[in-house]
Amino acid sequence: MKPKTVLVSAAVGVGLGTLLLPGAALAETIVSPASTPVGGTVVLTATTCNPKSGDAIFRVTGPNRDQNVRSTTAAPGGGLSAELFTAGFTLGTYTVTATCGDGSAAGSATFTVTPIGGAPAGAGGRGDGTGALAAGGTLLGAAAAGTVLLLRRRRAASPVA
Repeated sequence: MKPKTVLVSAAVGVGLGTLLLPGAALAETIVSPASTPVGGTVVLTATTCNPKSGDAIFRVTGPNRDQNVRSTTAAPGGGLSAELFTAGFTLGTYTVTATCGDGSAAGSATFTVTPIGGAPAGAGGRGDGTGALAAGGTLLGAAAAGTVLLLRRRRAASPVA
């Protein structure tokens, strides 16, 4: 493999890894509890949204929902939160995607609506960004490996004085 190709691959890997890691590591949306009976209430929280930047929009999608919930309420631990009443929801799993007032993504999380008397409420669902973190880590690892290979080839190719 040509050194130029390895160098370009390493640069692209570093660039993509740099773009993916910070957003995935910082964006966090939490739904608490992680499961609730029909007619229960869940609290949606976008911890990275700054209340001074405007409202957070939580998009709730699932078996019978595609709706937005707007929040202007500051969360106790930071960010913005809203309560969602699940009356009329179909049983199943719902995804919540949050967007901050400044247009930045705040991550996603899931919660499950169970039958009344169904599963007990959980501690809270969270979109942990594991997939994006793994992709960013893989890209950074590939970039590092490419850089090491390039440096070894250059050292091996350089004449000894």
